[in-house]
Amino acid sequence: MKKAVEIKDLTKLASVTDPHISPDGTQLLFVRTEMDEENNTYVAHLFHGDLASGKITQWTHGNERVSSPAWSENGEMLAFLSTRDDKNQLYVMPATGGEARALTEFEKGVNSFRWSPCGNKIWFDAMVKDGKSFADKEDKEDGKDGKKHPEPVFVSNMKYKMDGMGLVPQDEHRQIGSIDVESKRVVQLTSGKFHYNLEAVSHDGSKLAYGVVREENLDFVFRQPLYLYDIESEVETAVADGDGSFDGAAFSFDDAKLAYISSTRQFENATHTEVSVYDIASKTSMCLTEGIDAPVGDYVVADHQQGAAAPAVVWTKDDHLYFQVSTMGDVRLYFASLDGAVYPASPEMEHVYGFDVDRSGEFAVAAISNPVNPGELYKLTIATGEREALTAFNNSYLEDTELIMPESIVAEGADGWPVHGWLMKPRGFAEGEKYPLVVNIHGGPHAMYANTFVHEMQLLAARGFGVLYVNPRGSHGYNQHFVDAVRGDYGGGDYEDIMKSLESVIAENPWIDTERLGVTGGSYGGFMTNWIVSRTNRFKAAVTQRSISNWVSFFGVSDIGYYFSPWQIGADVGDVNKLWDHSPLKYAADVETPLLILHSENDYRCPIEQSEQLYVTLKSLGKETEFIRFPEADHNLSRTGKPNLRFVRLEQIAGWMEKHLV
Repeated sequence: MKKAVEIKDLTKLASVTDPHISPDGTQLLFVRTEMDEENNTYVAHLFHGDLASGKITQWTHGNERVSSPAWSENGEMLAFLSTRDDKNQLYVMPATGGEARALTEFEKGVNSFRWSPCGNKIWFDAMVKDGKSFADKEDKEDGKDGKKHPEPVFVSNMKYKMDGMGLVPQDEHRQIGSIDVESKRVVQLTSGKFHYNLEAVSHDGSKLAYGVVREENLDFVFRQPLYLYDIESEVETAVADGDGSFDGAAFSFDDAKLAYISSTRQFENATHTEVSVYDIASKTSMCLTEGIDAPVGDYVVADHQQGAAAPAVVWTKDDHLYFQVSTMGDVRLYFASLDGAVYPASPEMEHVYGFDVDRSGEFAVAAISNPVNPGELYKLTIATGEREALTAFNNSYLEDTELIMPESIVAEGADGWPVHGWLMKPRGFAEGEKYPLVVNIHGGPHAMYANTFVHEMQLLAARGFGVLYVNPRGSHGYNQHFVDAVRGDYGGGDYEDIMKSLESVIAENPWIDTERLGVTGGSYGGFMTNWIVSRTNRFKAAVTQRSISNWVSFFGVSDIGYYFSPWQIGADVGDVNKLWDHSPLKYAADVETPLLILHSENDYRCPIEQSEQLYVTLKSLGKETEFIRFPEADHNLSRTGKPNLRFVRLEQIAGWMEKHLV
C-alpha cells in the first residue's frame, strides 16, 4: 500500500528545470534542485544529458545553486551562474565535462549573460556602484573596534525597498559589459545612473538587444523600452518604446528580425502579454498573438518547482517561433509562424514550466508537471506529438506515495460567468462518508491555479480534507475581460465566484460536510480569506497568510502599495474612505470564524504590520485567533523559504484545520 503524502516529502522531491539543447541537437543541459534539510537550504546542480543514449550525468556538486546554463555557439563550451562563492558568479567549463572555471569575482555578482557567437567572449549585465567598475571592491570602513559601524540610509525615492531584496541601493545600477573567456579581461559597455537589462546578442555578433529606462526617478515609471545597439557604429535604435514593458528579446537566425514580449499598460498589471516581431530593416513590428485571448507566459501558482525558467520565445531556423501560453488552467507550448499561423504544440491538462526547441524545429525538450507528477523532462516530437521521458528523478517517490488526482470543475460564478477550478477528494475516500473541505485561494490576484503538482494540496488531502481551489475573476489564463474584472471590485464579484463555486460543489458532492468547511489563502488569497470570514460564518476554521487587512496603511508600507492600490482598488490616500471600505480590518467585529494568522517578518510586499493590526484588533474584540511570525522569511515563504519554516507553516495550516474541523 502506498504511503500518504507528508510534510517532509519536500525533501524527497527533485525540481527539474531549465532545459537547454545543444546547437547540434544531440545534448542537453538542465538544473536539478533539491532541499538540503541538514543545512536548511536548497542546492541546485547542473546536469548533462545525451539525447541519443539517454544517459544523464551530474556535472556540478557541492553546496551551491547553479542557474542559467547556456551552450556556446559551437557547442564546445558551456557557461552558467553559480553561488559556490556566495554571490552569483559566471563560470565556464568544457562541453565534454570537467572542472568549472570562475570567470568573475564581482562584488555584486552577475545578473545574467549571453554568449557571443565567436565563443571567445560573454556579454553580461551586473550591478555596479556608480562611478566604479565591475571588478572594484566595496569600501568597508570599520570602527576602532574592527567592527563595521551601522550607517544611515538616505531615501529620496518611493521605490526604495523590494520584497526578497530589502532596501534597494540608491547608488548602484545594472550595467552591461563583456568578458574574454581566456584572459578574463572585462570591458564595460554602458554607464550612467540607469539600469540596463541585457536581452540578446545577434548571431553575427554585431548587435545587442537590451532594455533601459533613462529616467532617474522611477517612482511612477512602469515601462521598459527595448533597444537595438550596433556594437561597431555605437548606434542605438528603439525597437519598442511605448507605454509598457518590452523584453524577452531573441534574434531570428538570419538576424533580420527580433521577437519580444509586449506587456502594455492598457489594463495595468492585468493586461495580457503578447509576442511581437520587429523587422530590423523596415523598423516595424507586428503582433503574432493578438488572436489569442490569453496571456503569453507562465502565471501558475505552485510550491514545488524551484528555479523554473523558460525563454520568452524560441526561434527555429525556418523562422517559426515557440512560447508558453497560460490558458484554461494549462500552460501549453505554442507555435507561431510569421504568416499568422498560431496553435498549441503540446496537449491540455498539464503545465509546461520550461522548454527549449531544437534549431530544426523537429523536437522540443520540455519540463512538464501535472497534478500527480512533480515534473520531469520530456522530449516532444513536434510533428507527431510523441513524447519520451528523459528524466525520472521523482519516480521512486511516485511509486511509494499516493497522490490524489483532482477533478476539474466549472461552476457558475457572479454575473453567470463560468468559474474554473479543481476539487480534490480526501485520501481514503469512501462513498457514503462525510468529509471536511478546505477552500484554498491563490495570490496575485493575476495568477492562476493549474494542472500542476502542488504539494500543499496533496498534503491537505492526505490529512483527510477535501480541497477546492478555483480561479475566480482576476485570475490569468482566461479572457482579458475576466482577468481585469477584479480591479476596482475586490471583495465583490471575486468573492461571489469563490462562494458560488463552493455551493456548486456542495450541491453535487454529498460527501462534503457543510458543518466542517475551512478556508485559507496567501497574499491576495490572504486578503480574500480575511474578507470571507468578515462576511460569512460558513467556515469553521480559517488560516490567513501574508495577507492584506488594511488598504489605508498598505498604501504606504508595501513596496508596491502606492501604485498597486490605485491599480487594484481604484483609490489612493486621496480617497481613504474607499480604501477603508475594501479593508477587512473595518469589519473585524463581524468575524466569528477561528482565524490563524501567518506572516513573514521580512515580507515587504504585504508587510507584517497588516497581520499585526488584524491580530491585535481581533484579540481586543475577544475573537479566537492566533498569530505566528516567521523570522528570516519574505513574501515567498511557501515557495522558496527556509525548509524548516516551510515545514512549520504546513503543519500549522493542517493542524489548525484538524483542530477545528476533525
